[in-house]
Amino acid sequence: MMRAFVIALFLLHTVLFSLPAPAEDAASPALVVKELDGATFDLAAVRGKVAIVHFWATWCEPCRIEMPVLNAFYAKYHALGVEAIALSVERRRDRDTVTDYMRHFALPAGLLADATADGLGMPEGIPVTYIFDRKGRLRETLSSDQMLLSLPLLSHVVEPLLSEK
Repeated sequence: MMRAFVIALFLLHTVLFSLPAPAEDAASPALVVKELDGATFDLAAVRGKVAIVHFWATWCEPCRIEMPVLNAFYAKYHALGVEAIALSVERRRDRDTVTDYMRHFALPAGLLADATADGLGMPEGIPVTYIFDRKGRLRETLSSDQMLLSLPLLSHVVEPLLSEK
């Protein structure tokens, strides 16, 4: 099991660092959404930090597996310059269900239906996690059809971005 995980991380690393670097002027897509607690998440406003946008739903089993991992990662890395939001793809009428589920987590969350600007659009599948560097460039897309989120995987992807200026 551990050997397979190490091989998967090696392959991910090989793919990540063999891709061409994004253009310097590539702008992040617009994303402005009201969070469940009433605050506003604005992807453009968090430039200078590494941003994680995670799409999920309460009825999605892989999402429910990944949420504690993402929450733990956020708790550990927020003070180091990571901002994040978990965007539920559920309908507005399901707000109470989403709010009740998220009360167990410190991770900021909102409903995609509440976005006033959404340059990312509805994902093709969930869960999916977009990771943006300090300049607002999309640097990685992680989906459960590749591999479920784990602390080592997130650390492997995010830590190099935190050291970039």
